[in-house]
Amino acid sequence: MDLGIAGKWALVCGASKGLGYGCAQALVREGVNVVINARNDEALSQAATRLIAEGATATSAIGQKGASPQVLAVAADITTPEGRAAVFSVAGGPGRDFDIVVTNAGGPPTGDFRDWNRDAWIKAVDANMLTPIELIQATVDGMAARGFGRIVNITSSAVKAPIDILGLSNGARSGLTGFVAGVSRSKVAARGVTINNLLPGKFDTDRLAATVNAAASKAGKSVQDVRSAQQAQIPAGRYGTAEEFGAICAFLCSVQAGYMTGQNVLADGGAYPGTF
Repeated sequence: MDLGIAGKWALVCGASKGLGYGCAQALVREGVNVVINARNDEALSQAATRLIAEGATATSAIGQKGASPQVLAVAADITTPEGRAAVFSVAGGPGRDFDIVVTNAGGPPTGDFRDWNRDAWIKAVDANMLTPIELIQATVDGMAARGFGRIVNITSSAVKAPIDILGLSNGARSGLTGFVAGVSRSKVAARGVTINNLLPGKFDTDRLAATVNAAASKAGKSVQDVRSAQQAQIPAGRYGTAEEFGAICAFLCSVQAGYMTGQNVLADGGAYPGTF
């Protein structure tokens, strides 16, 4: 299926690895020019090199004429005004005229809510609620003026099924979900702009590996035993991959998904047991 987005410009945050990289990879394969962002310069540069190769391969495979999609890397903290300014002003990029924006920030630490002070809450809300809102605010009107826009916020399955030790994430991401529910149904919806949330369950990423290692250490079990136990609780019988997560993201960015907005798309292998 041709997603109809070749040649457009996308901003993908947290794209040096994991789910963010998976989203950037899927978009590049569709011929989308991407500005990728993360804080680690070395990891981001390596990701850019791989994505450039992906773009060249995809262009050759489909016999597309013209240059391969552009990949620009901006190593900066997107949760700061300076980081966002760097992304919007990167040389050779589209400025603020992105057609697609994928917001993504690492989740806040786990723990007991009794141990979190105001600073911990502000940091979580700033990264996982206010930063996506800032990015939406900076780009949505331009999208509406041009008649096309796709915003995908990578949040968490915990928005649907909160996890007690993820209180910081539960609170901040739920705030973003409420905001998106309103703004996605505002006047921009009739002007070709969709805003959706993509909720990952357990995907086989570095972050998951870190939590599994910690759980294994705490329980005195092997990492493989913990992984097997977790996967046994998922109806699909496995963890998801960043590549298939990226494919879902790319579809939400497609012309075919133009009638989907304000949705919370859950990708968790069937782990969520509810009807709604």
